[in-house]
Amino acid sequence: MDRRSFLKNAGLVGATAGAATLAAPAIASGKRELKMVTTWPKNFPGLGVGAQRVADRITAMTDGELTVKLFASGELVPAFEVFDAVSSGTADMYHGADYYFIGKHKAFAYFTGVPFGMTAAEHNAWVSHGGGQQLWDELAADFNLKGFMAGNTGLQAGGWFRKEINSIEDMKGLKMRMPGLGGEVLRRLGASAVALPGAEIFPALQSGAIDATEWVGAWNDMAFGFYKVAKYYYIKGFHEPSACLSCTWNKEVWESLSPSHQAVVEAACSAENDYMFSEYNYNNGLALQTLVNKHNVQVRDFPDEVFDAIGKASEEVTSEVRDVDAYGAKLYESWSKSRAETSNWIDNAERNFVKGRSRILG
Repeated sequence: MDRRSFLKNAGLVGATAGAATLAAPAIASGKRELKMVTTWPKNFPGLGVGAQRVADRITAMTDGELTVKLFASGELVPAFEVFDAVSSGTADMYHGADYYFIGKHKAFAYFTGVPFGMTAAEHNAWVSHGGGQQLWDELAADFNLKGFMAGNTGLQAGGWFRKEINSIEDMKGLKMRMPGLGGEVLRRLGASAVALPGAEIFPALQSGAIDATEWVGAWNDMAFGFYKVAKYYYIKGFHEPSACLSCTWNKEVWESLSPSHQAVVEAACSAENDYMFSEYNYNNGLALQTLVNKHNVQVRDFPDEVFDAIGKASEEVTSEVRDVDAYGAKLYESWSKSRAETSNWIDNAERNFVKGRSRILG
């Protein structure tokens, strides 16, 4: 069965019927008010604030001709329902991580980040220059959506654990918060993966409902207070070497914008993509010092045995998108080709420089 037939049979395409009426923003005196929903807690550092910056940039750059009002997770719809809200026209756009929506199609994970996948620099190169945006547009259009890169947290840390991980046996039976394809990697190692919105993670970790969690990196992790209940922090992550966030529009609303307003939206999203990445790199370094020096957090690396097993399982999981449908096969070919080509340059240039610099600076 091809992808479009499947979507029709599942009723997903039909869900967008009448979206032109539902999605039409309020228009008065030539001005339009647009609703942005997010998967983030209100005003949360980096993620939530980044979404607000996108909204504010669009409003300011159009001199109020487009006024974007932001609704944080739970204010208009729950975090994991933003996709359907925008697809159907309940809201005009969302800011979130598309790997939350792999239940719609596994390929959505590739537009956020996948285990052993691309770094932020590699991801940007693929989407902007390697055909990734065109593939994203093709997939999103089936759900009446149009997405843009609008933030990146960079490499995400491996996570917080109540107990040390010393062997592959320690992964078996572990209950860990990890969404996306990273969760499937954990399952293949014998762990249990749980997808929880950000606001629900700390209570679950504190109560023992989960044994470990990943979230973002030192800056956001410290803000959530994970160090209070889990002292082992595994820095070398695997599940999200890049975590690209999207500003995704209802496609009919997007197409109703003037060319100049579309250009503003693209510029606002691109600006946030750059700004957030630098913001995380700066603040993660400061936060890590605080976690170690003030809160006595124990920084760890996964043992080689564990990391190698994670890597093997990751390659299996990510390659399986080829078997979903013809689109999945096309996406994986483009993505894996770009990963190999871009990493060839970065490995030989940037990473070798960083290694050499580390020897000098200590």
